[in-house]
Amino acid sequence: MRRLRGVAVDTSALRDSRDFRLLVLGGLVSGVGTQVTLVALPFQVYVLTRSSFLVGLLGLVELVPLVVVALLGGTLADRMDRRRLLLASQLVQAGTSTCLVIGAAAGSPPVAVLYLIAAVASGASAVDRPTRAAMVPALVGPERLRSAISFNYGLVQVAMVVGPATGGIVIAAGGLTWAYALDVATFVAMIVAAWAIAAPPRPAVEPGASFLAAVRDGIHFAARSGELMGSFAIDILAMTFGMPRALFPALALTVYDAGPQGVGILYAAVSAGAVVAAFSTGWMIHVPRLGRIVVFAVAVWGVGIALLGLTSSLWIGAACLLVAGAADSVSAVCRSTILQTATPDELRGRMSAIFTLVVAGGPRLGDVESGSVAAIAGTRFSVVSGGVVCVLGILPVLAAFPAFWRYGEEPAA
Repeated sequence: MRRLRGVAVDTSALRDSRDFRLLVLGGLVSGVGTQVTLVALPFQVYVLTRSSFLVGLLGLVELVPLVVVALLGGTLADRMDRRRLLLASQLVQAGTSTCLVIGAAAGSPPVAVLYLIAAVASGASAVDRPTRAAMVPALVGPERLRSAISFNYGLVQVAMVVGPATGGIVIAAGGLTWAYALDVATFVAMIVAAWAIAAPPRPAVEPGASFLAAVRDGIHFAARSGELMGSFAIDILAMTFGMPRALFPALALTVYDAGPQGVGILYAAVSAGAVVAAFSTGWMIHVPRLGRIVVFAVAVWGVGIALLGLTSSLWIGAACLLVAGAADSVSAVCRSTILQTATPDELRGRMSAIFTLVVAGGPRLGDVESGSVAAIAGTRFSVVSGGVVCVLGILPVLAAFPAFWRYGEEPAA
């Protein structure tokens, strides 16, 4: 039992902080709905167009507002009431999902309209995610920060298991309209939670500091921090070349002959592995060399993705994604911890925004990369080559940012 307690993630932050409970449990419910749409929207585009390239283009459409809004949203999170900002972003996202319900109910909406809705939702998410991340340290305190990050990430991954699986089932049983309607309903939980959280202290703002100067200061801080830049670069590498989620509909429908349920299984498999890993990160509380753990985890991720492209079995492919997802979970928890511990509170919104830009933007670049390569050389080649490039690209990242490899050589407190 002692060994199990040493592995299991610490839940004391959840027990002791009412506001942290509201934040993560509301996020869990709304996250399930968001993941349903993550399956439904690419599936809808693929059914309408039968083109993996156009599914991949969806990622590019989402990336543009993400890039434009992320730093602005993070700067707002460092200058105003983070609770109200979180509430506003949730309301916008609920509105975009309502538009998807209307479009699906009307029949076959133009793909351009779906792209526009996805772009607006992506912009709102670029405000929501850094705001939520920046709130966590103040809600739990520094002594529980690592365990809170691990637990929160585990719940996010639970949503990413339940949501895609639910999405596949709902699409098959009731169609896209019901899938999008479920997403709208789940946003209510996060809106209520955000409303009930006590207003956190407003971040300190330097008198007379302009908004653009604050954006610039955040970029300069990140650029000077080799450990942060290394963590950003290695995740962009892994997600751009090793995240073939845009090919999941094509794999499920044309390679595995598994229908929409197969699409849901592939999406859910990544997060199933991540859940197990995230809730087994008690050993990481006092581990010092987080950068080196990330490097190992990214290598495992790349190998798992390469093997995914070599199999013709849905279940073997799901197993590869399960292992890859566990490695990605360890990487994400370590990178989040590096971010929060290396950043002062007055900059957490902006650094969380860059982190969000990397975490959310990398997979969207991956959608474009994998969809484009698949259109030229085939689905299997796209998956395998992406995994190989992910592994080979680790050494150049370490050469460019040696501080990332050395991070934590002094034992953590």
